[in-house]
Parts: sequence; structure tokens; C-alpha cells
Amino acid sequence: VHNEKIPSALRGFPGRRLVHRNLFIMDDAEELIGGYDPLVEEFESYEDYLDSQISEVDLYYLDDVELARQLVELGHRGNGEIVKRAEFIARKEASEIAKQQRANKKPKKLASAGKDLETFPLLKALAQREEAVRNGKLTTIIFIRDLNAKKQEVSGYIDYAHRLKTENWEPVFDRTQRLLPKSTDLSFFNWETQKATCNATPNFQVIGDNEAGLMFKNKRDRKVINVDPHKRPGDNTTRTDITTDEYLQVCIWDHVSRRRT
Repeated sequence: VHNEKIPSALRGFPGRRLVHRNLFIMDDAEELIGGYDPLVEEFESYEDYLDSQISEVDLYYLDDVELARQLVELGHRGNGEIVKRAEFIARKEASEIAKQQRANKKPKKLASAGKDLETFPLLKALAQREEAVRNGKLTTIIFIRDLNAKKQEVSGYIDYAHRLKTENWEPVFDRTQRLLPKSTDLSFFNWETQKATCNATPNFQVIGDNEAGLMFKNKRDRKVINVDPHKRPGDNTTRTDITTDEYLQVCIWDHVSRRRT
């Protein structure tokens, strides 16, 4: 067969059918997350896609690139399920729209941006972590012990990511609103009223019924975070005690989560 009859994508693979890495079935949701579609990203045109399904042996016997493409499109040649032309075009258009939307999407302004927090150790530490926590690279648990508005001593463990997602943090970083644990946080205890609550969040499961004391399990990688100051905090977790006049006691656990495979 003459080289000019062979699509460039096929040259250099004598006697072998090009087996594609993916069948690109439309309902493969994991591959299409965020508008990313590997099929239309890899092939500029439907003809390029058809060419990837043709072997040099096919061309040798058919001696006609267009005929080989037609046979692939009809399902008589090719590897696995063949994507139809109309579906390819629709997915190409959807991918271009998704690309444009991503390009036009402005990054969300951080609540801590532009704030002078040098003399506020806890807020400074939270500001340093805000971006990583918002984008999911880091999960952070904050322990605070202090007095509430009624001068009652309260303490609790806060899922920083969950609070960032569900509350406006501008007043916190502006220091017009004080950060304190709530009964809806991971853990809360009022030392005067003896009110105690525990709640799971989208990021953590509370483990409270064991001899080792209160612990938290990361829902992404299933790693356990041990908040006992005399024990190791756990895999991929670091503990930081914050020295500050803002609160009676503050501690932060940072966990870098890795999804289980």
C-alpha cells in the first residue's frame, strides 16, 4: 500500500490494528467530569477518530481510505463500540462550550485576601490554609476552647472546609465576628450546661465510642485523625498548637487526603 493512502496517525504500525485506550462510551461519567471529554480532546475531527480505528491491513485490502472510514462508521471495522458522527459532533460542541465556560470563570476571591492578620495568630494560620482547604487539597480540623457571649466555657472541633462552604467568612477575617465552636460542628461541649454534641460532616466521620477517646475519620481516604496530644495524629496529618491571646486554647490538625484506589 502506498504511504499517501495511509492517514498520518496510522503510519509506523504495520500489520497491527490501533487499539484505542478507551471506548469512550458516553455514560462514562468519571471521564467526563467538569466537561472534559477525552475522545474529542484527542481527535480534531470525526475522520481522525475513524482513522484511529483503521489498520494498515484494512487499507492494504481495501485500497481506499474513504471506504475504510465508511466501514468503521457502519460498525464493520474498528475496535469496540464506535461513536456515531452525530454524537461526536455534539460532544465536540459541548466540550468547546465547557472550555469557554472554564476560561470565563473567575476564581473565587478568598475571604482572607487583603486582610492584615499578623497580630492574630489563629486567623493568620487559617488564612494561610484557606485556598488549599477551599480547593480540596487540604482538610483541616480546628479545636477551640474559650468563653462564649454568656461567659460560659465551650470547646469543640470544627471542620474548616465545611464551615468555609456553608458560611460567610469575611466577618471572621475582618474580626467583626468571633470564631467559636457550635453545636452543629464535629464536636461541641459546653462545660457549664454539660451540653455535648457530635456531628458528621461531608469530610469527616466522628468516632467517639472507643477507649482511645474522640477521633475523626477522613471520608476521602478513610485515614483516622487522633486528636490525643500524647499520640501520633495519624498518617498524612500534622498537629499545630497555636499560641495566641485570642482564645484559651487553639490547636489545628492538617490532613492531606489521598483518595483510596
